[in-house]
Amino acid sequence: MAITQAMCTSFKEALFNKEHDLASDDIYIALYDSTATINAETAAYSATGEITNTSGTAYQAGGVLLANAVVDVANESVSGGTAYFDADDPEWTSASFTTGGALIYNKTLYDSDNAKGAIATLNFGGDFTVTSGTFRIVFPDPGTTAIVRID
Repeated sequence: MAITQAMCTSFKEALFNKEHDLASDDIYIALYDSTATINAETAAYSATGEITNTSGTAYQAGGVLLANAVVDVANESVSGGTAYFDADDPEWTSASFTTGGALIYNKTLYDSDNAKGAIATLNFGGDFTVTSGTFRIVFPDPGTTAIVRID
């Protein structure tokens, strides 16, 4: 079992089938413990391996909505540019948990009978623990190394 950082294969296919609208669909991020198996072959959100909150209501199953989603193109020119998706950095306050990675997924597309909606899996490079504090994922600069991008 392992978390592998990747853009999900099903996401690439869904883009060509015009199933995603990243600017208006509900895009979520869910946190997983390091025993979870999420990778390029992940097709949809699953609670298997998802963290559980050990304090209060800071983390809810399914994760949180990525607020203020933006789809844009950086470095525009006649020869092309980099298309990217960006959103506000997600955070959980008054939190107590340990996580090793995350899944970004399109909740609007999620259908438990027809597994789809996964966008990208994130490996944090090790376990991160927060105790009665704030856990925040800082997304990279969208113009150069956006969390989801196509060059």
